[in-house]
Amino acid sequence: MTWQQTLTDLETGKVRAAEQNSKGTWQVNTSVKQAILAAFKAGENIEFDGIYQGFVDKHNLPAREFTVADKVRMVPGGSSVRRGAYVAPGVIIMPPAYINVGAFVDSGTMIDSHALIGSCAQIGKNVHVSAAVQIGGVLEPIGASPVIIEDNAFLSAGVIIVEGIVVKKGAVLAPGVSLSASVPVYDCVNNVILEKGADIPENAVVVPGTRPVTGAWAEQQGLSMACALIVKYRDEKSNAALELESVLR
Repeated sequence: MTWQQTLTDLETGKVRAAEQNSKGTWQVNTSVKQAILAAFKAGENIEFDGIYQGFVDKHNLPAREFTVADKVRMVPGGSSVRRGAYVAPGVIIMPPAYINVGAFVDSGTMIDSHALIGSCAQIGKNVHVSAAVQIGGVLEPIGASPVIIEDNAFLSAGVIIVEGIVVKKGAVLAPGVSLSASVPVYDCVNNVILEKGADIPENAVVVPGTRPVTGAWAEQQGLSMACALIVKYRDEKSNAALELESVLR
């Protein structure tokens, strides 16, 4: 399959950069990532005209344009969705936001202002991506997993998620939570420390926290490092607080 066809298939949702297997485990589609890299290699920088006048980028990876028939609401004010990204009907994009090549954003999801959906990131249905959320992208190495946000997750303002972290269904990340393969997550409900890079469990409510830095000198200075804490799991009360307003959609 050519890179041209792959980009088209990505935009229609026919193919994805990562998919769940029968066991529910996410797997990278390396052929898709190879095609995206081939597109970058084949692209030449050009000056764009029209509404994108003054911008320079690869000629074969322009920003997408939507119509009412797409059933995507992209509010004016500087947002951009790159070629090769899938945006499902019912998605709302508030300005300014950016969705990069290879990303997948499913129906009912809200992308708020100053939010980034990085290359190949996978965002499920009815996810709330609040203002200033940064979801990292990955094209290389080919086998590296992208960030995955499953259905009905709620990402509060200023959340940062990188390095292929998977946030499972219904999880809630409080403002300022930062997740990467090197940030430990402490489950204060089940009294366990998740392995580095482990999935954030379904319905977990995660808040930013700190942990002491080991070593005599660090202890003398009272130093601490950032971590993430699971302080509860969603219940009826938290569900009501996070209920998305259908009227906005």
